[in-house]
Amino acid sequence: MATDAIGGTSSTSGGKRPTTDDALRGLDMSEFLNLMIAELQNQDPLNPMENAEILQQISQIREIGATSQLSETLTAVLNGQNIASASALIGKKVEGLTDDGKKVTGVVDKVSIADGKPRLHIGATSIELKNVGQILPAS
Repeated sequence: MATDAIGGTSSTSGGKRPTTDDALRGLDMSEFLNLMIAELQNQDPLNPMENAEILQQISQIREIGATSQLSETLTAVLNGQNIASASALIGKKVEGLTDDGKKVTGVVDKVSIADGKPRLHIGATSIELKNVGQILPAS
């Protein structure tokens, strides 16, 4: 005999629950916990959620959080490396391209950060670090 779940939701016997991978990808930890608590409070007491399902959902949200943190950490490391590389060019003669594609050659006077990217200043002109084509010997 089938029994409706408490709280107005119904369960289908023998049916599989839809996968939550896509829905979980957009959730932060607090939203996920709120949904999980609501799901546990409203589940059918005669057909409760399996422990394995709960652990799988917790594992998925942790994986998403760890991936996000790793991505942020790698971005910070890359930015630090780019700043260090740009700083090492102060006093060196470089050749590169300006933002509008003009070739510039000269000694790097200073380095600045614009939009998270290091810019080398050669006199009144500045170029992005990625646009350096050559590091030349001092004349």
